[in-house]
Amino acid sequence: MEGIILKELASALAIGLGALGPGIGVGLIGAKAVEALGRNPEAAPKIQTGMILGIAFAEAIAIYALVVSLLIKLF
Repeated sequence: MEGIILKELASALAIGLGALGPGIGVGLIGAKAVEALGRNPEAAPKIQTGMILGIAFAEAIAIYALVVSLLIKLF
């Protein structure tokens, strides 16, 4: 019984903490992109491309955390 409880706790912590970092990262990326666009509107395509790429990498980390969480829960 204790093993099941620990697995549930570990699974919840894995996705909770694993999604915390990317969430903060996406917020910071968005904030800095808006700040950069306010300073230099002509650079919008370059800034937007970099922002989308950064958000994709941050979200990939959250997906890895989800996979780890599911693996902990299954095994």
